[in-house]
Amino acid sequence: MRKLLALSAVLLFFAACQKKSKETQTAAPPQTKSVTDINAFIRQEIQVNNEFNWNQAPVDIVWSALEQSDHILSVGYKPATEMAVEERLHTIDIRQTAWQQAKQEVLQIIYEEEKKLDPSLVQTSLEIWPEEVLPVVDVYVRNYSTLLRLKASGLVRYAEPLGYDTQLAGDVQRIASSSGCGSNTADNSLLSGTHYTTVLPNAKASWNYNAHGIQNAWTKSTGSGVKVFIIDTGCEFDQENLGSAFNQGQSTGRTIEKIVTLPRSTFLGIPTGPVETPDDGCGHGTSMAGACAAPRGTDGNTVGIAYNSNLVTCRAAEDVFIDASREAKGVADAFTNAGNRPDVRIISMSMGRITSSSQISDAVRFAYGRGKLVFTAAGTSFGWTAGWFGVIFPATMTEVQAVTGVKQNSNFNNCDACHKGSQVDFVVVMERAGDNQHPLSLAMSGNTPSTVGGSSVATASMAGMSALIWSRYPSLTRDQLISKLQQNSSRYPVKSGEYGWGTLNVDVATN
Repeated sequence: MRKLLALSAVLLFFAACQKKSKETQTAAPPQTKSVTDINAFIRQEIQVNNEFNWNQAPVDIVWSALEQSDHILSVGYKPATEMAVEERLHTIDIRQTAWQQAKQEVLQIIYEEEKKLDPSLVQTSLEIWPEEVLPVVDVYVRNYSTLLRLKASGLVRYAEPLGYDTQLAGDVQRIASSSGCGSNTADNSLLSGTHYTTVLPNAKASWNYNAHGIQNAWTKSTGSGVKVFIIDTGCEFDQENLGSAFNQGQSTGRTIEKIVTLPRSTFLGIPTGPVETPDDGCGHGTSMAGACAAPRGTDGNTVGIAYNSNLVTCRAAEDVFIDASREAKGVADAFTNAGNRPDVRIISMSMGRITSSSQISDAVRFAYGRGKLVFTAAGTSFGWTAGWFGVIFPATMTEVQAVTGVKQNSNFNNCDACHKGSQVDFVVVMERAGDNQHPLSLAMSGNTPSTVGGSSVATASMAGMSALIWSRYPSLTRDQLISKLQQNSSRYPVKSGEYGWGTLNVDVATN
């Protein structure tokens, strides 16, 4: 009798599970919220929590965001028995059997649900951009039940829209689509003794270098032997100082590589656009590379802070606002690429987004776990972010050093458009008193410098200054170097609530 009762209980349990599963699979989707309502929810969360995490958002918000964007869902997976995956991403090999099985089971869930809407669907075509490093898949999802089943699965770490930030500008013309682009042109108004000083053999040192003791530090270190990986919009092929003239004058024996991780654009989840190249169609990446590591040459152009460091420029996005799904994928791939390279010590990214991306977070943690020193920009306002938004993602992450800009000769007044907040770690002087001029960098072509501002140039500058210090003390670990940065900054030992450890004195740090 006991066996019969036990068997009945088991059958009832499985029947209830099957009924619940069927209800989940056939659940009607909620009414799709408008972009206005989703944006209002995001803004409210940011004002309360200083950030917005899709993985903690209600399922109706996630679904609505997916519906209102390109339907590309980022799904982080794991074997059911694995715990604390995020803390050891750099040790995981997704080619191992347990991880492959987990991935296939997740793809099977997606296939079963999506096939209900598209009977012609082929399971092997689910993954839009194949992933080689991180336990994540990017898939095109149109069925609400797919999201519900993924959210309920013990194999899923997160399931979130990858490209909703395209809707955050609040304009159908996507006013943010060219953010930070088009301004990297030669500035013929620069004055000797005011905006720059000329240093041997014939290079222009930016006016703000004195605020950080950079020229004095050059007597002890020039960045030799340290490789910096810049994640941005690429590197302009027409700027010879980042090409054939990268080694000239006092810049010798170093290397520059130009790569691209930005994947092809998609239509209905299918890659359709042309294969991208490392060339900079925006101008922002070229200016960041110049500020960090332009050669100390003979041609009269500007000299970068770490003018003897090695450089990798990576085109990961079209502009500085990481909004489109393919840009998020490009940035994640850039971080894993840098993380996998033992020759790279410093990663600098002067880009960001409003909402978090767990896929980018995974990639940042992967690089961090591999010992990389990561600098990211705290943010520079556009018209639609001014006045309400603080530090941008991924500068909100504890694994990165967040950088913002401040005005010259001020009591830490932030620059006209720079973001600040408790997540900021360092600040760089990048807005001149009197005329608000910004630091010098390399224009898209020619030997007349351009100027560039915001937290962007502050971030690339911190990467260059850190390269000087690491070159001087190459045996330091990443964490030891961070301690040296902190201890030689103006606010140490008390970290500011808005400006972190303050401005770094490279001259003292290289003694």
